[in-house]
Amino acid sequence: MHELISELKLLLERTQTAIKQLDIEGKDSRVKELEVAMADSSFWDDPKEAAKLAKEHSHLQRQVESWRNLESEIVSVLELAEMEDHSLLADIEVQFNQLKERFEKKEFEVKLSGKYDQNDAILHIHAGTGGTDAQDWAQMLQRMYLRYAENTDLDAEIITETAGEEAGIKNAIIKIEGPYAYGRMQSEHGVHRLVRLSPFNSDNLRQTSFALVEVTPDIPEPEDVVVDESDLRVDVYRSGGKGGQSVNTTDSAVRITHEPTGIVVAIQNERSQLQNKETAMKVLRARLAHLQQEQHEEAIEKLKGPVHTEQWGQQIRNYVLHPYTLVKDTRTNYETTDTEKVLQGDIDDFIDAYLVDQIGEDGS
Repeated sequence: MHELISELKLLLERTQTAIKQLDIEGKDSRVKELEVAMADSSFWDDPKEAAKLAKEHSHLQRQVESWRNLESEIVSVLELAEMEDHSLLADIEVQFNQLKERFEKKEFEVKLSGKYDQNDAILHIHAGTGGTDAQDWAQMLQRMYLRYAENTDLDAEIITETAGEEAGIKNAIIKIEGPYAYGRMQSEHGVHRLVRLSPFNSDNLRQTSFALVEVTPDIPEPEDVVVDESDLRVDVYRSGGKGGQSVNTTDSAVRITHEPTGIVVAIQNERSQLQNKETAMKVLRARLAHLQQEQHEEAIEKLKGPVHTEQWGQQIRNYVLHPYTLVKDTRTNYETTDTEKVLQGDIDDFIDAYLVDQIGEDGS
């Protein structure tokens, strides 16, 4: 029992250290400040600003409560252990292991101190060459990220997607919302390679498919990234779907091209041209922020326009379903043979391995 008490005390100390590093007390004060503002009768006079503040409140409250609850539960189990009732030992050990696992899943927050790490994330998924197999693979990745969000404290929304001719998707944009969404999802930025027996050819041959995932921070304030209107080319066109889907009879879809970088964003999900333009501008700002944050000025030239073919040969992660099963990250060498679990959204270990590799164990 004494060893278990010592481990509980150490876990409590690590948790309280993390709480200080994350300034949970300051964030709790901000939550209370926002609650006062939200209770004011004039709060919703400016709907856009009110929605932004309400979202900030929700994210901060979720983070504060999760850490405070964890701390409180560790204290309760420690107090129970210090009673030294050996008939409770097995139950206390189970609770300790559960609390330790919860802490380790949350500890990544301490490692994230980048400018946009606390922001929401925008994921762009592009099918590579390979026709239907690549488009099906892009949709498998989209499903993986949606399920990851379902299994965590994140929310996911498909902003737009373009369906493939036979199956899958050609491309999609997903918004991931929640505490440290960008900090977590940045590990997924790059080319993902799949090896499997193709379900789309009669010979059932082994097929290698590629998909590119671009991860950018969502930039809520336009002033965070200055976009010169003269650098933009805005095209409007009629949106619609394939098959029996209904199509708009007005030119509501919007495509914005940022001419200095060649970045193109097309949005057609909303019925209103104005709404589509606002969404496209938000996505554009996110992609420009990503360039500013992670690329040197000379490297921006390499990112202009469409994805170059050489990028497809530098995968960050391999998913092998045949002749054996293995998912391996080429940057960290972390791997698992449980491919089905990964494709169902269990990518926490890959994210943590990336953070440890890129940021370091001590968060420096």
